[in-house]
Amino acid sequence: MRSFTMLSVAAAAFAPAAAYADPAAAPATGADDRNTIVVTASPFATFSDDTPTIVAKVDRSQILQSGGGSIADALATTPGVSATSFAAGASRPIIRGMDATRVRLLEDGASSSDVSDIGPDHGIPIDPLAAQSIEVVRGPSTLRYGSQAIGGVVNVLNNRVPLTQPTQPITGEVTGSYGTAADMGEISALTDVKAGDFAFHADGFDRRATDYDTPLGTQENSYMRARGGSLGGSYFFGDSHVGAAVTQYNANYGIPSDDTHIVMRQTKALTRDTIAIDSGPFKSLDLTGSYATYRHSEVEPDGTVDTTFRNKEYDGRAELLLNPIGPVQNTAVGVEVQRRRFSAVGVDSSYLFPTLTQSEAAYLFTEMPLTSALRLQASGRVEHVSVHGTPASDVATKVDYTPISGSVGALLDAGSGVKLGLTFSSTGRAPAQTELFARGGHDGPNTFETGDPNLRIERANSLEGTLRVRRGKLHFDGSLYSTWFHNYIYGDLTGRVCDDDGVCAVDGDGDLRELNYRQQGAHFYGAEGEATYELIKSSFGSLSARTLADYTRATLDNGGNVPRIPPYRVGGGLTWQSKPFDANVLLLYVGKQDRFGAFDTETPHYKELNAQIAWRPFRSQPGVELALVGQNLTNDVQRAATSLNKDEVVMPGRNVRLVLRVATF
Repeated sequence: MRSFTMLSVAAAAFAPAAAYADPAAAPATGADDRNTIVVTASPFATFSDDTPTIVAKVDRSQILQSGGGSIADALATTPGVSATSFAAGASRPIIRGMDATRVRLLEDGASSSDVSDIGPDHGIPIDPLAAQSIEVVRGPSTLRYGSQAIGGVVNVLNNRVPLTQPTQPITGEVTGSYGTAADMGEISALTDVKAGDFAFHADGFDRRATDYDTPLGTQENSYMRARGGSLGGSYFFGDSHVGAAVTQYNANYGIPSDDTHIVMRQTKALTRDTIAIDSGPFKSLDLTGSYATYRHSEVEPDGTVDTTFRNKEYDGRAELLLNPIGPVQNTAVGVEVQRRRFSAVGVDSSYLFPTLTQSEAAYLFTEMPLTSALRLQASGRVEHVSVHGTPASDVATKVDYTPISGSVGALLDAGSGVKLGLTFSSTGRAPAQTELFARGGHDGPNTFETGDPNLRIERANSLEGTLRVRRGKLHFDGSLYSTWFHNYIYGDLTGRVCDDDGVCAVDGDGDLRELNYRQQGAHFYGAEGEATYELIKSSFGSLSARTLADYTRATLDNGGNVPRIPPYRVGGGLTWQSKPFDANVLLLYVGKQDRFGAFDTETPHYKELNAQIAWRPFRSQPGVELALVGQNLTNDVQRAATSLNKDEVVMPGRNVRLVLRVATF
C-alpha cells in the first residue's frame, strides 16, 4: 500500500503537464486487433497484417492492466501463449507448448542474458512495468535471432535506447497500482527528452507484493519484490543515430514449492546504432550489442546462501540492409556473435558445473512481391555453436554443432478483406548447456537432472497456415500448425526419487525427482484463433465482441505425451470503447490436461473471469486515467499444467487492482 500512496503524491505533482497531451493518443484499451507497425517481424518496418504468420502485440495500456510481475503475465490472453507459472517472480513465456531454449527472449532486440532457461525457478530480469509494448513473432524473421527461436520470439520494446527523436521537448508518465490478492503496490515512471540532436530516456519502477491469496488459502513463500531503472540516450545525425543505455534490475522472490527465496541482480549495457549508407545496393547498417552481468543467490529462511548462480553474456549483431534489387524489395544480411559464461558456487553447484557457450552465425532475410497480391518472405541461417562443460563423468568436454536453418513464407491477398498465409521452416537447434551437462540436484524445482553430452542437433520441420479476415465489422486471425521434430530433446521424469548425493530409487528416501535429458521424435500440432466483431458504433463509443481459442497437442514417437503441455483454452467477452472510458469483460475456460507426460499428474479445468473499466475524467487532460481491474473473479482453483510444481502451488485467487496513470504525449 505504501508504494501506491507514493504514486498518488507523484501523480499529483506531475498532473499539470498532462494538459499538453494529445487526445488522439488516449489509451485504447482492448484495441489489440489493430493493424500496427511491428519491428520484430522484419528488419524493415512492416504492418502486422503484411506478414505470412500472425504477429501478436500488446501495448502499454494492456500491459499495465494485466498486472503481474512477469512478461508472461502481460501475454496471458494472447492465443498460443502460456507460461511456466513456477513462481510470482519466475514465469517464462511458452509458445505452442515450447519454452526455455525454444523461445528467444529479447529486450529491444538484444538477449535477455539471464539463466531462466536453466531452471524454471529462475526469473527474467525484464519487468513489464518498463515495457512500452511486447511482440510475439513466428515465421521466417525469427531466424534473425537464432535457432533457439523454434517456438518464436518474444521481444520487449522499451525505448531505453531512443531510435527516433521525440516530437515534444519532454514527455513522461507516472503509473501506479494496488492489488488485493497479494497486497501488491507498484509504481513506475518514465520520461523522454529531446535536446537538439540528442534524445534521452529514463525510467524506473518498484514492485512489492506479499504472499498471495488463493481459493485454498495463502500460498506460502510466494512474495515478490523488484525494482530497477535505466538511463539511455541517442545522437541523431541525418538519417543515422548512435545510442546506448545502462539498465539495472534487482529482485527478491519466494519459491512457493520450497522454503528458499531468490535474490537476483543484473546490470546490462545496450547499444543500438544505425548508419545510413544509401549508396548503390546498400541502404543502412544496423548494429545491436549488449553485455550483461547476472547473478542470483538461492537463500534459506535463516539467510544462509545455498547456491549463487552467475552469468556473463555478450550478444552482438550487425545487419546490413539493402536497397531493392530487381524484384527483391527488401533484403538484410547479418552476422551474430554470442558468448556466455555460466558458473555456480554452493550447495547446488553440482547441478551444473561451469560452462562456456559460444556461437557465431550468419543469416539472410529477404522479401519480395511476386504479384500485386502475392508476397514472399524467406530466410536462412548458419550457426556454429560450441559448448564447454563437465558432465557426470567428471571429464571436461567440448561439443561442437553446426545447425543450418531455413524458412519461406507466402502471403496471398485474396481480396474482399481476406489474406491467406503459408509458411514452411526447417530449423536446427544445438543442445543447450543444461541438456548436455546437468549432473545433480536442483532444489528450486526439486529435481535431480542428468544431461547427455552425446545429444545430437534437434531439427524441427514446421508447416503453418494462417487466415486473416478484415471484412466490415469482423476482424479474425487464425492459424493451423504442425511441427515434426527429429531428435526432440526433453526432460524425462523416470519415476524415481533421489537424495542430494544422487542415490536414486523408486520410493527412495530422497525428495528430488529424477529427470534425465533424452531425445526422440515428436509431433506438435494445434490451432489458435481470435475474432472481434463490432456490435455497435455511435458518437458515444463502440461495443465489440471478442472470442479466442487455442489448442496444442504434442506426442512422442514412442507413444507417450510430451511433458508439461498447456491445455486448450476457449473464451469470449465484450469491449466498450469511448473517449471518457473503456470497459471490457472476458471469460476464459481452461480445459483439464489429462494427456500428461510420464510420472506427471493431471490438472483440472477451471474458469477465469476478468473485467476492467478505465476512466479518463478530464477532457482537457486525457493522459490522466483511473482503471479498476478484476482478475480471476470466479475465484476458481487454478493449477498450471506447464509447471513442475503444480501439485504444490495454486495460482492466485480473486484479485482487484486499482491503476492510476498520468501521462503526457
